[in-house]
Amino acid sequence: MKSIYEKDVKILINIKNECNNPYFNLALEEYALKHLILEDDIIILWINEPTVVIGRNQNTIEEINSKFIKDNNINVVRRMSGGGAVFHDHGNLNFTFITSSQGDSANNFRKFTKPVIDALNMLGVNAEFSGRNDITVDGKKISGNAQYYYKDKMLHHGTILFHTNLDILKDVLNVKLDKIESKGIKSVRSRVGNIYDYLPQKMSVEEFKETLLKFMLGTDNIENKEYKLTEEDLAVINKMKDEKYSTWEWIYGESPDFDLQKSKRYAGGGLDIRLNVHNGTIKECKIFGDFFGKEDLSELEQLLGGISFREDSVRTLLNSISFGEYFYGISIDDFIDCMFFE
Repeated sequence: MKSIYEKDVKILINIKNECNNPYFNLALEEYALKHLILEDDIIILWINEPTVVIGRNQNTIEEINSKFIKDNNINVVRRMSGGGAVFHDHGNLNFTFITSSQGDSANNFRKFTKPVIDALNMLGVNAEFSGRNDITVDGKKISGNAQYYYKDKMLHHGTILFHTNLDILKDVLNVKLDKIESKGIKSVRSRVGNIYDYLPQKMSVEEFKETLLKFMLGTDNIENKEYKLTEEDLAVINKMKDEKYSTWEWIYGESPDFDLQKSKRYAGGGLDIRLNVHNGTIKECKIFGDFFGKEDLSELEQLLGGISFREDSVRTLLNSISFGEYFYGISIDDFIDCMFFE
């Protein structure tokens, strides 16, 4: 069996990755792109536990349903590449190619989706390239793709909806903020479907992963085309995971500037919070409403200015003051609910 890439790129080598931690997996991508020096192009297949992955230029707050994500213990992580927010779970398979950005590789989404399409066609699934960077089956999107460039190398990665929980996919990205103006890129909502539903012969996602890898490498003996991560490799990857990908500063602080207005009604009256946020920090806050209170709200507004736009930071501040003197009949939990959740 010959590799389907034989005429297009150099020989592929596989980095076996059984980890489901999204912060490690995205750190692995960056490490392989920027620090791993191999003569061959690289392929990585990987699966995340339930996670929303935010595009590099997106506003995290705008893209996610914060309450649903918190209630269901779903991870949130930002990737290096652009594009829209996507949902990963154990039924979603991700693929990553790392190659030279020279020649016809740069911005050539069709080239890097072709092996996935060919493999699906081999399995009896009528997949095809669609739009700028998608794979569809029966008009439904089953794969979205993105690219990132570093020096003379390029990373192309994509999702493959194999047996994903599509109901949760809809809920985690279904944000209904009262009003938000952002410099970020809004995710495109598309009709989506699972490959599993179209397979003539059913298989698990792990079986599909192995089948796809063998097809891409052009051999059943995939161990001969595997690069094994060393202890030194893993140490650097885990350092990147801890110091970058799992940090609030990367996930939320990298969000573009935005102006946010949130309003809700509680037992003590209506609450209207307006914020200007820059690099994840509240720069200006104004609070309006028909509630009653004793203290001057300008004092609270000044205290909120300059702290991180994150639930724990705001809650710590509110617990340190006489909150009830500013709002009668509105609790700290109500204020947090209005500021951060639907």
